[in-house]
Parts: sequence; C-alpha cells; structure tokens
Amino acid sequence: MHWARIGEAGFLGGMRLLLWIDRRLGRWPLRLVLYPLLAWYVLVRATARRASRDYLARLHAHSGGATPRPTLRNVFRHFASFGETLLDKVAAWSGRAVPAPRVLDGAGHFVAQQASGRGAVIVTAHLGNVELSRALARQQRGARLNVLVHTRHAPRFNRLLRDANPDCELDLIQVSELTPATAMLLAERVERGEFVVIAGDRVPLAGGQRVAVDFLGAPADFPAGPALLAGLLQCPLLALLLTERADGWHLTIRPLAERVPLPRHDRLAAVRPIVAAFAALLEAECRAAPLQWFNFYPFWERSA
Repeated sequence: MHWARIGEAGFLGGMRLLLWIDRRLGRWPLRLVLYPLLAWYVLVRATARRASRDYLARLHAHSGGATPRPTLRNVFRHFASFGETLLDKVAAWSGRAVPAPRVLDGAGHFVAQQASGRGAVIVTAHLGNVELSRALARQQRGARLNVLVHTRHAPRFNRLLRDANPDCELDLIQVSELTPATAMLLAERVERGEFVVIAGDRVPLAGGQRVAVDFLGAPADFPAGPALLAGLLQCPLLALLLTERADGWHLTIRPLAERVPLPRHDRLAAVRPIVAAFAALLEAECRAAPLQWFNFYPFWERSA
C-alpha cells in the first residue's frame, strides 16, 4: 500500500480542533483527546501496526540489538512518540514558545549558505520534529522556508497556519508534480536566498522517480526528487534532521552536494550516491532516536 492511499479525510478539521484545544486548554487536555485516538488507530490499523513492527525489527537487527525489540508494547511506544511529536507541532503552529535545539550539529552549513545570498534545497525526513527547525530560521534574520508537500490541502493549511500564527515563517507549496511553473517559482525563491524543503523518505504517488538504496540492511525505494530538484535549480543540497535525545533536541545538518550534476543520460545513476548518503544519515539518526521515524506503511514492500 502506498503511503498516499491512507487518505486525508478530516485532516483540516482535526487540525483546527487540536489548535483550538491547545490554545484554550493546554497540552494535558490535548493529550486526553489525542491518546485515545492513537490507541484506537493502533488497534484497528493492521497495516500501520505491522509497518511499525517491521521497522523496529529491521532496526533492532541492524543495531545489533541496541534498539527496542519489535514487541507490541514498543509498537505502542512508537505511536506514542508520534503523538508527542504531533503535540509539539501543534504548539509550534500555534506560535507558542517551543524548545530550541540543544545541540546544533552542522548548523554552520545553513548559516554559511544564507550568508552567500542564495538559497538551497533542504532534504529532510518524517523523523523527530522538523517543525522545531523553525527556531533556527528565526535565529537567522530573513531566513524563509518553502516546504513542498504532496497534499491538496496545502493552500487551506497555509491559511490555517497564518490564522493561528501570523508570524509563521513556513510556506507550504503543493506539488503533486513538478510543473515548469512550479520550477520557475522555486528558482526565483532560491535566487533570492530562500530555502526549499522537501521530504526525502517518501516516494510521491504519481510520477515520482526513485532509486533503490540500502536502508537498515535491505534495498528500499527513496525518492530521487530532492537531488534532481537541486540539480534543476543549480543550487546546493543540504540534509536536515531533528530528533529528541535524552539531553534534548539534536539538529543535524549535512551538505550532500554543492552542485548536483544532471547528465543527459541516466540521471538516476548520477544521483544514486547522493540518495544513498542521505539514507545512511537517516539510518544513523534512527539508531540514535529509534522511536522517532514515522513512516507507518510498508516501506520496503516495493523493493521486496
């Protein structure tokens, strides 16, 4: 099952409800609403439950037993971690103060790129809480993030974010496919120093080019889109991952390519090493924060 088939029914209504509860009542009442929903989801969604167990099993084997075992209890812990991350997202969307990353590993790459006056493509993942990276954008005056998403609700969700927090630095751009008009829009924004953020661990439903690279001991499909986009825009490609550890939030930024070459033939082969480098970085972050990778669908199914 492709992740996009899960659907988005009630998404905006649910977000409005969570934002209202957060602003009016606070985090604990929000937990009282959210956790029963998560428990129900784990019990009735066998595909998501099996996907969590599969991921935990692969990570447990890959880490030599250093990460949680694939038990039902740890599957619930995995979903509970997702719930806490969602609460942090709601707080960030509401404009409330959120904890700044305690460890900034490689943040100088972001600072240097912004100082150059030209933007870049940032590839991230459904890991931890990338929303909190906005704290870095706030620290760097004028930094703006344009987030590419595969949801038709992007325009309405933008309005929802603006209503909740007029100072929101995010701009969600819906991209079911990269049209010439979208490419021109992104090129203009990169040229004036803005950053384009795109997830690198989910293959789009339609028209997504992909490459199979090793991930947790087995081939898995990763989207080639982030690297191809950086090549098209002729700008650097950075990786940004944010996870919560015992001592607080860790922000990791790594340069993946100063410039992505796009030969006329076999472009996927050209970007494969870049995609593999991102997958290896994601592996390391999953070992450090094993319950914070949130892809609850059969991630290895297509390659298998």
